[in-house]
Formats: sequence, C-alpha cells, structure tokens
Amino acid sequence: MCGLHPRTGDPSYVVVELKQWTDATLVDGAPDVVRVANARGDRLHPIAQVERYCEYLADFLASLQGSAKQLHGVAYLHNATDRDVEELRLRGETDHGRLFTGQRRGEFVDFLKSKLRVGAGVAAADELLNSAVRPSKQLMELAAEEVQRREQFILLDEQQVAYQMVMRAVEKSMRGSRKQVIVISGGPGSGKSVIALSLLGELARQGRTALHATGSSAFTNSLRKIAAWRSPRVRKMFVFCNSFIDAEPNAIDTLIVDEAHRIRETSNNRYTKASLRTGRPQVEELIEAARVPVFLLDEHQVVRPNEVGTVSEIESAAARLDCEVVPVNLNDQFRCGGSRVFEDWVLRLLGLSVGGPVPWEGDENFVLDVADGPSPMEETLRIRLNEGYSARIAAGYCWKWSKEPAPDGTLRGDVVVGDWQRPWNNPKDSSAAGAPARSFWATDPAGFGQVGCVYTAQGFEYDYGGVIMGPDLVWRTDHWEARPEFSQDSQVKKADLQSFDRAVRNTYKVLLTRAMRGMALYSTDSETQRLLHSLIS
Repeated sequence: MCGLHPRTGDPSYVVVELKQWTDATLVDGAPDVVRVANARGDRLHPIAQVERYCEYLADFLASLQGSAKQLHGVAYLHNATDRDVEELRLRGETDHGRLFTGQRRGEFVDFLKSKLRVGAGVAAADELLNSAVRPSKQLMELAAEEVQRREQFILLDEQQVAYQMVMRAVEKSMRGSRKQVIVISGGPGSGKSVIALSLLGELARQGRTALHATGSSAFTNSLRKIAAWRSPRVRKMFVFCNSFIDAEPNAIDTLIVDEAHRIRETSNNRYTKASLRTGRPQVEELIEAARVPVFLLDEHQVVRPNEVGTVSEIESAAARLDCEVVPVNLNDQFRCGGSRVFEDWVLRLLGLSVGGPVPWEGDENFVLDVADGPSPMEETLRIRLNEGYSARIAAGYCWKWSKEPAPDGTLRGDVVVGDWQRPWNNPKDSSAAGAPARSFWATDPAGFGQVGCVYTAQGFEYDYGGVIMGPDLVWRTDHWEARPEFSQDSQVKKADLQSFDRAVRNTYKVLLTRAMRGMALYSTDSETQRLLHSLIS
C-alpha cells in the first residue's frame, strides 16, 4: 500500500501479508516456523515473512536508497481471533513486522492511518513502481562476506523454512536422535546456494564444524578464490564431494552438498588408492560423513551418465543407512531472479515436462529472442555488457576443444559457425592471453569473448545469455532426436542412447536457464531453427 506519511509527508509504504489461517501454532525449537491447521507442511512465521519482504525491497529498489525507514510491514490474519494464534505473538514485533487478527480490525485500521495519509498515494506508488532495480548481489561476489555476515542475503518464505529445518536438525543431532537427511530441491533462481552459504556462515559462527561440498570444480574454485583472501581457513571450508571416501562417520556436524545433482556413482578416480576403491556409492559416503547431511539439487541438471544426484537416489541411500529424510521443495516458491515462466517454457521445449513445446507468451521481467546467427547474438549481448550487465554465450559440446593455445598464446577459435569463430573457455586453471581460468569464465568479466560449456556455466548465473544449440540435439517433424555422433563430450557420447538423450536435454536446460534477465537462442540445424522461430515471435 502506497501513500504519504501523515507526519513527515515523505513516501510511505505498507507491506501487507494477508493470511486466511484460522489456527496456527509455533513449531517447537524453531521460533520462525509455524504449523497451520488443515495445511500440509510447515510455514514461515508471518511476522518473519513480512519483515523479510521489507528488507528485500529496501535492498533492491533504488528509490529506497537501501533504507527500510519508509517501509512498514504487517501480517493480517483476518479469519483468526487472538486466541487462535496466541503462540504467534510470542515472537517480538517491529515496525517491519506487526500482526493483527480479525478481532483487532479497528487497531489494524488505526495502524494504517498512522502510516498513510488519506489520499495522495499515486505519486508514491509511481515512484516505487518506476524505481530502478539494482543489479542483484551476485553469489560469487558476496560469498566471502556471506560466510562472515549472513545478513548480506535475505531468505524468504520457503528459503527461510529450509534454513530453519536444517538448524533444528543440527540441534536434534546433538541429542543423539535418529539422523536426519535434509533434501532441498529447486530450479534455477530458487535460492539453493543462498541457503547453503547462509547455513555455512551461521554454523561457523556457532562454533559447529561445517563444510560446503560440490561436484563442480568451477563452482568450488570460484568460492575458494573469493573466500580465500580473508583467510586460508575459509578456503578449506569449500571441498569436493569425493573428499569423504575415507572420512570417519559423523566426523563433522553438518555437510552442505550444493549442486548435489553432480553427485557421482562412486568417488573413485584415477588418483584413488587401490585400498580405497571399495565401489561404495558416493551418496552413502556423504550421508555418513556428517551428523546432518544437507543436499541441495535440481534434478534437471544431471548432465553426465555417471551423475546420480536425484531425490530418489538420496532417499534410497538414506533408507539403507536407516536415516530419516526431510524433503523441502523450493520449486513453487519465491525466486531470487530469472523467470519461472521461462523455466517452465524450457522444460516443455526440451520434453523434460509433459505437453511438448508451446509458443512463448512472454514475461515482462524476461526477454526471449531467436538470433539469426551467433554474430548478431554476440553484438546484442555486447550492447548489454556495455550497459553494465553481465552477459555470456554458451554452446552445446559439439566442437572439438584444442588442448594447446595458438603459437601466439591466444586460445584457438574452435567453435566455428559459418564465418563466425570463437574459442571455448580457457581449459586451463590459469589465465591465458586475457582469458580467465576455466573456473572463472562465468564470473570474470573477461569471460565474454569465449564460448562457455555446461561444465563452466553450471551453478552460475549472469544477466543476459546466448545459447548455440549444436547438431547433437535436433527437432525432426514432431520430436527431438539426440545424436551422439555429433557430440565431442567423450564421457557422455559413450553412454547408451537413452542416457545420452537425457544428458543432452539436461545440458541445454542448464545452459538456457543461466540468464536472469534475457536469453537468445540459435540452432545450427535449420529445422530446429524454424521450430524456435515458430515458438518465439
């Protein structure tokens, strides 16, 4: 609700969270989590919910200049009486988080009158609606700060519920009860990594042993690079999933497995000692390593046949180890960025959800286009880059990758489409001729100018993106055809056709959903390009 403050005359805004609840109680041991009568699953306390909305608006709307002074929050439970929700009042109230029931309607009206002058609200509303949105706080830029100060990120709705569920499981684990395995699933932009870093920072401050693990070298190395400037101790908190092959059971309090869809069948690799090659499932090693194992994943990001990071795989392993599984689904909840409409469209396009491809109906917060080639795609993205946004081009793994640079030290132009030619991202762990090391392609501004692959893009996000679809996945009449003979990914192309088909569809799903503001598509296959043009006007 927008208007002018009765006393100061400044723009004043009231965030109102309406609840139809008739009865609600606090969950024992979790002051910000409530249980609602006749509703499935735990919910975030409405006062905490509206407080976080105020903080989030102050953080991202330029017209508020980073201040929450003009914002006021209130939860209105219009179907409840004081007695129905008396436990909820045990949580303290602030100007950003008040609670009124239907029994207190008169007091609620008085509260609104104290924040909003009668009439004269149009200008304040326009100022809010037309406010510039600051660039989002990129995960990598704030990772180090996040480990020290969790307030850098605001957890909303089910994100906060997931956070509280983990903290409660940690407390229970100290009392020797049955081990709980937390499984948090969600698509791009649902806040999985924000939750992971929030947990890591808070647990470290509490003096509990906690580690952050992934199966992605690019993601882990980026976190290490940004965290390492504070202290080597922080760097050591970011490890790989194959680090627990010989770990003692319950040696750490909490293990946070981010990008858990990258979990492998086993931790064995060419460097593994013969004595450790037990063939034991990697997911079992991860579960046993901690008192509270936490998995954060997106099942549609499994891009290699030996990756088994799915909810069902984790549940099966937990059952074998006699552990209780606590699932948390973020897919239908608040997004940190990007477009849920676009993600659903991509799932339909690639046949990862039922119904087949559908025309793009548009989203006012997201731009989708079909490029006529990689050159115009690149020029459009360069304009975005010059405007201060981040932008990258990625492609399917359909071009050979030179192991060595050109004689002058520059990267070879391996990705060739007509007369357009660009190098893959740097394959080495050190920079080369101005190109960042492979782990930092997505986060270093110098990454623009090279073409990223799924292994350097996965886990990251940028404002605008372009994706070149190669001949490894093409549209034929009314269906997709996966063609391993056109893939240059040696590990994936050796799989059976069904596994390759799943991997290549998920690969393009990952590449297409890295952008938070807009995406351009181009296919080297003419029939597939006609399909894209028919769906996107």
